[in-house]
Parts: sequence; structure tokens; C-alpha cells
Amino acid sequence: MLSMTDKVAIVTGAGSVGPTGSKIWGNGKATAVLLARQGAKLFLVDVNDEAVAETKAIIESEGGTAVAHHCDMMDASDVREMVQACVDRFKRIDVLVNNVGGSAPGDPVSMTEDVWDRQIDFNLKTAFLGCKYVLPVMVEQGKGAIVNLASVAGMRNDFLSGRSHVGYAASKAGVIQLSKSVAGTYAKKGIRVNTVVPGLMHTPLVEYRLARTVGGNDAQKLIDARHAAVPMGHMGDAWDVAHAVLFLASDEARFITATEIVVDGGSTAAMP
Repeated sequence: MLSMTDKVAIVTGAGSVGPTGSKIWGNGKATAVLLARQGAKLFLVDVNDEAVAETKAIIESEGGTAVAHHCDMMDASDVREMVQACVDRFKRIDVLVNNVGGSAPGDPVSMTEDVWDRQIDFNLKTAFLGCKYVLPVMVEQGKGAIVNLASVAGMRNDFLSGRSHVGYAASKAGVIQLSKSVAGTYAKKGIRVNTVVPGLMHTPLVEYRLARTVGGNDAQKLIDARHAAVPMGHMGDAWDVAHAVLFLASDEARFITATEIVVDGGSTAAMP
């Protein structure tokens, strides 16, 4: 079940922030390792060479096949070259996981235009460019699966938190609709496009980014608050996201396209 044997998968954002050797992994790292464990050959993409090298080493230590590639997913020429490099190496692309992204706090008044522009580019343009250059390869093959990573911030508004991240919310809502639009356009060409929508997850971003930007530099206090905000009583982790991606990328999901799997412990059901 859920075999990825002989499939070639590109995972963007395949490294993790934070120190090497950390037991807490990011979504891209866990997804890449899980796909490799199911038999896929991995093309690992990141701007952090050290982080992606660690993911590659883990896969290879378990007997898998992985190639690391430096690429800025906000740069069209970089993305085009990255996709060609994958085709040159593996001759095909069966799966694309668009996982690059991150949040910045601010409402329309407090957020600068530069931060807004970067949020749109970082979260939405990266997925667009991944699709733009991978889709022709998949069309030629007559088959492929794309999984885009969004966020519950793109579906619901957590007014009770008193926190605004308007650029993140808007761009992640855009990712969900990007998936639906592309899925409809390419459905008859054998290409499926879906979205995984994580909620509050315990990934390295909590300690190494959110603790600084929204947590008052108190990581444990932020972690406790995030656990308490989830109806199940705890955050999920990167493996919860990875398993949802694996299912949507697998042949068992062959009749599933233009939809979302929400991985949030019930959080969206409790939001206004």
C-alpha cells in the first residue's frame, strides 16, 4: 500500500531550519524521508545547502536515492534550471511537493509593502513556479501528482488570538485556489493537483522563527499555548503532514484531485 517504488519526487523546502541533528523536523524533511522510505527517488530542493544535505544523508543512510539541489523557488530561472536538472538525472517527474513558505505578522496598516510582496512570492509564487515548469514534463508523460502545502490560515480566521498575518493568510488561500484551478485545467491530462492544509504543527519554525516574531522570545510559552489551542489538546508534527502528502501523491489517491486534506486536530472546526 502507498508504494512509491520507481517514482521520482521533487520536494521543495526539503531541509529544516534549526541546528543539524534536531529531532524536530520540518514538513519538507519529513515528507522527503517518508517518500523515500516508500521507494521514491528524491530530488531535494532548498536554499539552505547544509539543511538539505542532512535530509539527503538520512535518505541515503536508509538505502534510498536522493539528489540535493540549491534553488531559490522565487526565481523563475532557478526553478526552470532545477526542473531540467531533475529530468536530466532521473528522466521523469512523477510527484511535485510545493512546500516552500512561511509567515510574517502584520495587518494591512502595519505590514510594509515589501513584506506583503515577499509573503505573496514566498508562499504563492513558489507554488506557481513549481507548477509552471513541472507541468510540461508531466503532460508529456501523461501522468503526475502535485501536492501543494497551504495552511488553515488560508481557510479560517482566528480572531480570538488577536494576531494578524494578512499576507500569509491571503497567500495560503491563494495556494488552495491555485491547486483547484490547475487541477481543473489538467484533469484530462492525467495530472492530479491537491492541497495539504496543516494547522498548528510542532515544527522547528515554532522555536526558531515564531518564538521570535510572535512569541516574545519565549518558545515554551508559545508551544504550550499552541497545544492548548488545538481541540485534540496538542499540536501535530511534520509526520502528520507527510503522511497526508504521501497519500495524495500515491496511486491509491488516483481519483482524488482539486481538493484538500486538512491536518489540524480539529482546529478549523473550532474557529469562527
